[in-house]
Amino acid sequence: MVVNIDYGLDAYIRQQFGTGERDIRSFSPLVLAYIGDGVYELVIRTLVVEKGNRQVNKLHRQASRLVKAQAQSAMVEILMPMLTQEEAEIYHRGRNAKSYTVAKNASVGDYRRATGFEALLGYLYLKDDMPRLVELVKEAVSQYEGKDERP
Repeated sequence: MVVNIDYGLDAYIRQQFGTGERDIRSFSPLVLAYIGDGVYELVIRTLVVEKGNRQVNKLHRQASRLVKAQAQSAMVEILMPMLTQEEAEIYHRGRNAKSYTVAKNASVGDYRRATGFEALLGYLYLKDDMPRLVELVKEAVSQYEGKDERP
């Protein structure tokens, strides 16, 4: 069954569950990062699966390489020149948010930049701007993988 929707996934989910509208600019940057983390993971898992049917542990390894804080930190540095003023503000709010957790195996700087990256993706998702979200992730992954020496 194919569902044809003329709006983004977030709007479709809200419509189906009857949750209504909300002001995403009022969301805390950590809430934006929370949803952005899930959206980014879904995009990356989709890319990895689309590259071929393989053992799940191999899919997980490939996806993990792209979703770790160090990779996200490097990707956001790649994207900075492409961001609009609004997007840069959302990124900075996420990067500067006071989080009381730190990712294992990541520096504080990498973790904060990754949080900003995820906040930006969460904002774009909740704004129903999937074309822009995908454009940024595509550019970031493409350039990051081009710099990565590992297979």
